[in-house]
Amino acid sequence: MALEADTPDHHRQRSEYIKGIIHRQPPTPSPALQVVSAPKTIVQFWHDFQDLPADVLQCIESWNNWQKAGYSHRLFDAAGADSYIEEHLSPLHLSAYRRCYHPAMQADYFRMCFLHVEGGLYVDADDVCIAGDISPLFEGHGLKVQPLCYDIDSDMMVQPCDFMSPSAPTGNWIFYLNNNPLSAQSGDVVIERALERATRCLVEALQEELPEIQATTGPGNLSRIVFQMGVAGELDNAIVVLKDWSEYAVSKWPLSYRNDDRNWRNSNQRAFDRGGDKNV
Repeated sequence: MALEADTPDHHRQRSEYIKGIIHRQPPTPSPALQVVSAPKTIVQFWHDFQDLPADVLQCIESWNNWQKAGYSHRLFDAAGADSYIEEHLSPLHLSAYRRCYHPAMQADYFRMCFLHVEGGLYVDADDVCIAGDISPLFEGHGLKVQPLCYDIDSDMMVQPCDFMSPSAPTGNWIFYLNNNPLSAQSGDVVIERALERATRCLVEALQEELPEIQATTGPGNLSRIVFQMGVAGELDNAIVVLKDWSEYAVSKWPLSYRNDDRNWRNSNQRAFDRGGDKNV
């Protein structure tokens, strides 16, 4: 299936728009919006509980510990996510989820489904919580997202301390929005649109086609939706940029699974086969 325009010009326009979101002054919400908050639910995904590495489990437990402070912690595997989607969403969503050929793609798609239905905070299973207070992640209106920046010339990610300043020389940088973490109320309009697009891309793909993960269900999908809504004047204050995510969590490196086919970068557009690296 051919996705929407993916020309260099389109990528540049999208990057410039998201850079503007990152660098703008946060709006002052009305008192009515300040009292709205996401449910105190932390949701995570690991595709196979029987194959859960000890180091990943340690990361997950850093979030599970928040149950002592009144937060709910929900951990799903691939089968549990399948059952959840079947119960709470449509057969079309279930069909789309079952077209997700890699655990990372399943996690991408499922987080949108869960947040659309219930809301809460989604965090990847390889993030370690280091915060003493996570309540700001749930407070207020809007979808909370982490900004990212990639330097094409060096083929490396740019550190937030370097790209957060509006006066930073951006060079050949690409700005986009990560889909981890995501904090939202149920029915969030951006999540809804991102889920709609991912569903369409998956169900309309040819039977033998393995759509690119990042663009179909990952940060590329979310960034595209934010850009489309923004230029159409539909975004308003729907996005809240988490400029301090590093104060809440760190992504743990190295982890045992990152060098095998459970790492989506090693399996992008390949059929996932835990017993080997099957190229399709």
